[in-house]
Amino acid sequence: MSKFDFSPMPDVNGYFGEYGGQIIPPELKTVMDEINTAYEEIRQKPEFQQELADLFANYVGRPSPIFFARRLSEQLGGARIFLKREDLNHTGAHKINHCLGEALLAKYMGKTKVIAETGAGQHGVALATACALVGIPCEIHMGQVDIEKEHPNVVKMKILGCTLVPVTRGTATLKDAVDSAFEEYLKDPNNFIYAIGSVVGPHPFPKMVRDFQSIIGTESRQQFQQGEGKLPDYVTACVGGGSNAIGMFTAFLNDDDVNLVGVEPAGHGLETDKHSATMTLGKPSEIHGMKCYVLEQEDGTPMPVHSIASGLDYPGVGPQHSYLKDLGRVQYETASDDECLNAFMTLSRVEGIIPALESSHAVAWAMRKAPTLSAEQCILVNLSGRGDKDADYVAQKLGL
Repeated sequence: MSKFDFSPMPDVNGYFGEYGGQIIPPELKTVMDEINTAYEEIRQKPEFQQELADLFANYVGRPSPIFFARRLSEQLGGARIFLKREDLNHTGAHKINHCLGEALLAKYMGKTKVIAETGAGQHGVALATACALVGIPCEIHMGQVDIEKEHPNVVKMKILGCTLVPVTRGTATLKDAVDSAFEEYLKDPNNFIYAIGSVVGPHPFPKMVRDFQSIIGTESRQQFQQGEGKLPDYVTACVGGGSNAIGMFTAFLNDDDVNLVGVEPAGHGLETDKHSATMTLGKPSEIHGMKCYVLEQEDGTPMPVHSIASGLDYPGVGPQHSYLKDLGRVQYETASDDECLNAFMTLSRVEGIIPALESSHAVAWAMRKAPTLSAEQCILVNLSGRGDKDADYVAQKLGL
């Protein structure tokens, strides 16, 4: 029996403890409540579950395997490191899990357009893929800084037929892309649906995205027990908005002996203003229709944030993560840009696996932690995405 009580999460008003909710205008609340009602009804339909399960198996390629990183573990000494290979999914990351769910939901609800934001482009590519599959027009908003940084994903989105909207306001990164996409959605919320790219935003999105992503942890728990005869001692994942992490953590929440670790971007250092360490240095506040931990400036506006990984540079975080931090169930650590690059190159050259810069934050923490543990202990890393999209950027940065 776990010492923590996690039910129900969220409550009927969309709160995880004090976090979450619907901090939105009344007219938008009505639309969100309709989405929640439709989601709860549609997700119970056998035909919806069957179609989603079939796509996970035969389109995405699930279950994704767990790989023992033998050479990396031997090089580091200490604990054995295992990787949950979400990078092997169709489109190259965990994002396809909830994008298929959201696109199918849009189809079942009769929506005419799906709108979304993207940072690193993984959510954008996955959603454009899912929308092409189900035959619904797709519009993706992306910061101009990220467009220049993530060229391969930009090209893929265009090939897949989505309308790409460059966002040049503010810092021209993820937070501004969210603002832009939400404004477009508000023009016709009855016919459009906003497919949020993480476990953030107003209720029911943190719940919906978590539910679709929870397949990661469900598979991992079963696979690890079958392969190792026990559960991992540590489970870790990178955290920006937090979808891959909550997808992995959910299945282990009641396993008190499993240490859960979310890894945020320390960027150029926590002592600088060039980081995205929301859980580490932020405070409870409001952003994008929810209450969560937020990095704010003195005037109360969201802080311009930085990470070498475009998918993690967000000044807020999922409300469930905020709740799990306060409960003490999940430990939130950081990894710097330099540590991330080192992990990126090390995993590439020692195991022949090029990880996404986002996922490299979790790999960096595992590399730091493993030598402090015994050989009998195990660390399971959610390798949430592959690094194809980052290869040119890293090569240029390191002069390769």
